[in-house]
Amino acid sequence: MQAPGSEPQALYPAPRRLRLNVLDDDDADDPILSVVNIVDVFLVIIAVLLIAVIENPLNPFSTDHTIVIRNPGQPNMSMVVKEGQELKQYKSSGQIGEGQGRKAGTAYQLQNGTMVYVPEAAEGTRAPPAASR
Repeated sequence: MQAPGSEPQALYPAPRRLRLNVLDDDDADDPILSVVNIVDVFLVIIAVLLIAVIENPLNPFSTDHTIVIRNPGQPNMSMVVKEGQELKQYKSSGQIGEGQGRKAGTAYQLQNGTMVYVPEAAEGTRAPPAASR
């Protein structure tokens, strides 16, 4: 019991407030965070390299038919042909080709850029009539 005129005493002591140090930056001293950041950088580099492999026309995972011409018109010109999973490379010798054969026709380029092929008449047959304008 309390004496009259005195302040009441608490049965329990006043609770202490827990201080949350939310604004304190203790993460700056953690060395594992630098390792995590380096791993993230390597993951981004790997993703970019995978995209570059997929976008390459000679991608080993594609089944497309692709022809890549290197150094066109130069003496060291080469051609890589990809048919499915098979790659063939043809290199230019820089010489004009020779061989057995005959002239098969003539190709003309029109003013609008289209190409027209006119086959040669076989021996013993008549040539097709010329188109008139």
